Amino acid sequence: MKVQDNKEKERDTLRLRTSIAVVKWLTFQSCAFRGHDETPESRNRGNFIELIKLLTEFNPEIAAVVLENSPRCSKYTSHQIQQEILSIYALKVRRYIRQEIGDSKFSILVDETCDASKREQMAVVFRFPDKEGLLQERFFDLIHVKNSKALTLKEELSALLSNNGFDVQNLRGQGYDGASNMKGEFNGLQALFLKDCPYAYYVHCYAHRLQLALVAAARDVVPISQFFQKLLYIINIVDSSSKRHDELHDAQVVEIARLLAIDQIETSKGGNQIKALKRPGDTRWGSHLGSISSLMDMFNVVSSTLQTIASDASAGTHRADADTAYNYLIDFEFVFGLCMMREILEISEELGKALQKKRQDIVNAIRLVSSTKALLEKLRSDNGWDEFFTTVVEFCMDHGIEIPDG
Repeated sequence: MKVQDNKEKERDTLRLRTSIAVVKWLTFQSCAFRGHDETPESRNRGNFIELIKLLTEFNPEIAAVVLENSPRCSKYTSHQIQQEILSIYALKVRRYIRQEIGDSKFSILVDETCDASKREQMAVVFRFPDKEGLLQERFFDLIHVKNSKALTLKEELSALLSNNGFDVQNLRGQGYDGASNMKGEFNGLQALFLKDCPYAYYVHCYAHRLQLALVAAARDVVPISQFFQKLLYIINIVDSSSKRHDELHDAQVVEIARLLAIDQIETSKGGNQIKALKRPGDTRWGSHLGSISSLMDMFNVVSSTLQTIASDASAGTHRADADTAYNYLIDFEFVFGLCMMREILEISEELGKALQKKRQDIVNAIRLVSSTKALLEKLRSDNGWDEFFTTVVEFCMDHGIEIPDG
């Protein structure tokens, strides 16, 4: 009887270890656990169960104790079991981070947003110096909050700090966005924490502030705002359907063959790859540089694709749209804006990347802002302007753009 009990314990242990290993692997790979239909008759029962089935093909011992070969009351595959294993892993990670921080001074970085189910959530990241004095950042928790009021966020954060043994007096920095509930001078989240700890200085994310400044500056200049509208219009016309995407692909093949024939590009492993146009996103100003650069790199290809669509009798009303986009593309004013905005955004993009580095500090950030301003001022100088305008003229000559007199 005792031998039988021991064997049953071994089977239970192997069954549980298998589920734990599968949870660990899926979590590390950021894969979904569940399937739409997890019944035994389903062809795809979801990543969790399908991975267990894969293990059974290579290990007879596992095959003998899991899924249909396990007792109904202890399969260790239910959603509740998965969540429990995940929560244990999360607890162990948080304990490790807490030990890593120890009694050091720390800062908190917080952002709140809605998930797909419209639940308000708050992400919490700790920033602290490790034992060697190097700055580290660790994602700590994702907290569901009833609303985004400053007092609610303060209560949830205070509970998080208290439950994990953090002393609020060791708080030396707060990093939030510029929303009024976060940065408010009197009732914002940062003000509420300053009442508890006067050394918890608030810093509005510099990369976010840079993005806001660029967006505001671009929208305030009518020609630049119109330029981005035209840019988005051109990209939408060329890349708005699978058919046009294929036409763009075919045009690139022809263009690469032409450039190879006249020795303007060289063959190499991994070189001359087929590219795609990138759409600018309103929430990430850095995406505008990628959009501009992709269009400039594929200028001839986009131009020929628009002409093909405009001359296609079966395109219907899209012919007029393509013709309008083509006229935008070959207009000197648009090309000038294309070159100018790439020049400016390349400078600001380097600053944006630098401000987002994990080990960035406020003193170096101020120096980076000053050097970026100096580069922009250089662009506005006589020498900088002459060099830039020469670049514009060369681009126009290379792509057959008419340069207006004077």
